[in-house]
Amino acid sequence: MIDEETKQKAMARLSRIEGQVQGVQRMVGEDKYCVDILLQLSAIQGALEQVRKILLGRHIESCVVEAMASGRAEDRQKKIEELLEVFARYGR
Repeated sequence: MIDEETKQKAMARLSRIEGQVQGVQRMVGEDKYCVDILLQLSAIQGALEQVRKILLGRHIESCVVEAMASGRAEDRQKKIEELLEVFARYGR
C-alpha cells in the first residue's frame, strides 16, 4: 500500500516528467537539434528511475517487511518472487 507521503512524492515527480515529455514533443515538432532531444529523453529516463526507486523502496518497507514478519512461508515466498521479477526487469 502506498502511504500519503510516498504518493505525494511520486505524483510530484510524475507531474514534472509529464512537463518534460511535453517539452520533448515541442522540441520534435520544432525540429530541434537531435542531440538536445536525446539529452532530454535521458533526463526523463533518470526521472522515471527515481519514481521507480521511491515506489520500490516503499514496497520493500511495507509489503515485503510485512510478509517476512507474518511467519507464513507462502507470503514470504510470494514477495520474494515478486522482487525477483522486478529486479529481472531492471536488467533488460
